[in-house]
Amino acid sequence: MAFGKLPLQPRLRMPAEWEPHQASWLAWPHYQEDWPGKFEPIPWVYAEIIRQLARHEPVELIVNDRVSEKRVRKILHRAHADHDNVHFHRWPTNRVWTRDSGCSFTIRDQPVDSTIPRLANRTATGLSNSTHLPSSAGLAAILWTFNAWAKYSNWEHDRKISSFMAQAAGAAEFRPMLRKRQVVLEGGSIDVNGMGSLLTTEECLLSTVQQRNPGIKRKDYEKLFAEYLGTGNVIWLGSGIAGDDTHGHVDDIARFVAPDTVVIALESDPKDPNYRPLRENVRRLREATDQDGKPLSIVELPMPAPIFFEKRRLPASYANFYIANAVVLVPVFNDPNDRVALDILADLFPGRDVVGIYSGDLIWGFGALHCMTQQQPRVGRSSSDD
Repeated sequence: MAFGKLPLQPRLRMPAEWEPHQASWLAWPHYQEDWPGKFEPIPWVYAEIIRQLARHEPVELIVNDRVSEKRVRKILHRAHADHDNVHFHRWPTNRVWTRDSGCSFTIRDQPVDSTIPRLANRTATGLSNSTHLPSSAGLAAILWTFNAWAKYSNWEHDRKISSFMAQAAGAAEFRPMLRKRQVVLEGGSIDVNGMGSLLTTEECLLSTVQQRNPGIKRKDYEKLFAEYLGTGNVIWLGSGIAGDDTHGHVDDIARFVAPDTVVIALESDPKDPNYRPLRENVRRLREATDQDGKPLSIVELPMPAPIFFEKRRLPASYANFYIANAVVLVPVFNDPNDRVALDILADLFPGRDVVGIYSGDLIWGFGALHCMTQQQPRVGRSSSDD
């Protein structure tokens, strides 16, 4: 078959997390080495998260196989979380941090010709893209390559999850490439406001420690983000928090909560290792602007007291919350600052229930609520519709 002129790449935009969701994606926990000695309560934490989410939107739940699904259904039933809104997908996973291994869902502003089955190495701007173009208009999925944070060796199953998610959702697939190499990126390393601005950290993307993409520079990332996420305004923060084994994910320290507003984690104890890095991030935010060149509104979010297990500092942070259609799920730690953080977020999301999820055990896996979830945006409706 001969093809004529290929269509130009559509404009892509990653919606803000508070925009309407079609669904939330999670993968059921099974790898006990992520919570050595503490795995027993983890499925029940997941069941509570699913119970809360399924009241407001569909939950697309990934399980390893038929046997796993049967066991999970029993747990959800006992936790009163066996909602009709929970849909199962039998795909093997290594780990369950869907924010990082899953695709980044975006919206296409113009339709793609679905009669063209494959577009390989099409380079309008030097970036190779789409390999799968279904006919459902609007939804797209960015399939970053996953390599387990450039740290762990077991990622073979997780690397396939993003494409499985995209195909199940009927989304056009785009695989970012630069200089003939697939780009490695985790969803927890970025946060967007849906209007053209993006938060990330130098520690995660530019450091030679746990280096995801050797040779890719700041300007390369900015070009990729503009091309695939619609974010021409990239705000570079410095470092993440102590105990974070991803080496600097932004979703533990700073999050957009409105197009012009960012919440930023702040440590009050000058002796804590997070004190100086987090204040440096605040300084950078104060000097930054939004996509229109206007100053950002900055809301400070406290940190919980340090949490240790087996002499290791854990990355506990209230900033790792997840925004769903009518609810915001917030990690809490039986700490006096739990109530402070919940009140701050309740003021920022007056139209949503703000629910604390106890994460003192969950954080031993080095991740919390935002790390385990991935939103699928609803196509064709704005954030004002809900």
